[in-house]
Amino acid sequence: MGATGDAEDPALEKDPADWVSGDDPMTEAQRSYLDTLAKQAGEELPANLTKAEASEHIDRLREQQS
Repeated sequence: MGATGDAEDPALEKDPADWVSGDDPMTEAQRSYLDTLAKQAGEELPANLTKAEASEHIDRLREQQS
């Protein structure tokens, strides 16, 4: 309803550092996905990341796989 596809525009994405909830602990979904990506990359990451930190690591690891 009213969607124009702008949500897919990377220029409109908010930097994780600017998230209101960025300092909250990462979600279980982030933890699961990050664990998978980190294993594939042969990396080990701390278990106590914030939402913003987890998002940044996910973006970095996905970029490495491309």
